[in-house]
Order: sequence, then C-alpha cells, then structure tokens
Amino acid sequence: MLAVAGVALGSMVVPDTHAADRVPLPVLVKAAKGEACVEPLAVIRRDHMKFLLHQRDDTVHKGIRGARHSLVGCIDCHAAKDDAGQWVRIDAPGQFCATCHEYASVTIDCFGCHAALPTMAFGEVAE
Repeated sequence: MLAVAGVALGSMVVPDTHAADRVPLPVLVKAAKGEACVEPLAVIRRDHMKFLLHQRDDTVHKGIRGARHSLVGCIDCHAAKDDAGQWVRIDAPGQFCATCHEYASVTIDCFGCHAALPTMAFGEVAE
C-alpha cells in the first residue's frame, strides 16, 4: 500500500513556489558580426576565462595583440546598440557579459581597466 501511495505522490506536479525568486536565464545576444564564435559554444561557455587569461599573459608578457581570444574581439562581436543606435557597455545590465555573469553569480572586473565598448564606438574599424 505504501508503494502505491509513493508512486502516486511521485507523479504529482508540485508548483514551483520559488520561480519568481529565481535569477532569470541569461539573455544570449546574437553575435553582431561573424557566423560563429571562435570556439564551439560548449567550449567557449566553459573555458572562456581560461582563454582570456592565456591571451592576457601573451599580451602582457610577449606583446601579442589581436589574437583569436582577445577581449577586444569578444566585445567587438557581442556588443549591442540601444534603440537610439548608441553602443551599450557590454557589462551593462541586460547585456551579453552582464547577463551570463549575473546568472552564474560571478563578478566581472575586466572593465575597470578595459573598455566595455567595441572599437567601433571609438571611431576605429574593427578587424
């Protein structure tokens, strides 16, 4: 009898009373340019910080700039414009970096030193 009751209770749908308290899923903004990311999505989602740190070391210690995993390249591809056509900081609420990092509860401090706007915002032509 208990087994039957357990099966019946196990199949009941229990409303999620905490759904309103959950962090919204990240907004995945389609890349502004290019057909695909520089790595497969599963890889870039998991390892993007490793790539950025490795590129940082190459840039700082070896002077190698503009490589495949540069922060500038990521920003140039994923930055978006607002309704008025103005570039929005990539770390602004609702933007590409901010939404994923908020969802993962990770603080990003890259943009205390690095520009949070694409090079196009400064009148430069992105490569």
